Amino acid sequence: MDLCTLQEPIKPLSMQNDIILQIGNRIKEKRKENSITLQELAESVGVTKGLISQIENNRTVPSLTVLLSIIKALQVDLNEFFDNISMKEADEPLLIKASQYETVEREYKQGSYYRRITSFKQNGKLVDVVLYRQEKDAPRGFVSTNAYEFDYMIKGAMQYTIDDKIYVLEEGDSFYYDARKPHLTTCLSSDDCTMLVFYFFDDPS
Repeated sequence: MDLCTLQEPIKPLSMQNDIILQIGNRIKEKRKENSITLQELAESVGVTKGLISQIENNRTVPSLTVLLSIIKALQVDLNEFFDNISMKEADEPLLIKASQYETVEREYKQGSYYRRITSFKQNGKLVDVVLYRQEKDAPRGFVSTNAYEFDYMIKGAMQYTIDDKIYVLEEGDSFYYDARKPHLTTCLSSDDCTMLVFYFFDDPS
């Protein structure tokens, strides 16, 4: 059983109230408090360093077994770990000011900037909405995410490399693809590229 299946589909949630995102943030917080490296935590849990990084950065959802193993490896009491983690339904329309967007750390930090707008559950799946900006010539490598991705190009032109094929998005274009496949993005503009990204997270295998 994975963590997604523990919750019934709910109405859109603000980022602060989304339990999945809070869990990823809490793992990172407790790991750093205990001065534990990603590699050390991964070895204690018996998973890869990459998986721990993806969980912390909300790129994938841990299974219940993995989550409990992580909490045990962090030497944190269950009640303490889940303290103040809650899921509340939004009964009213959700207005999110630009000042409320949260900066999100990803694997490739230099020249790449993620600002989370909101997240919500749809049919039991997590949907993450992010404003993404990439500088021209940003040193990115191939990445993958346990999600399907819908990108809308707001500014600039972005080149995607997937399965040795090239796709180019210009302003106003949109692109939907399986982000579980390794992919490379390259900003072709003389200035930064900006896009609105929707991550539709798949169930972990």
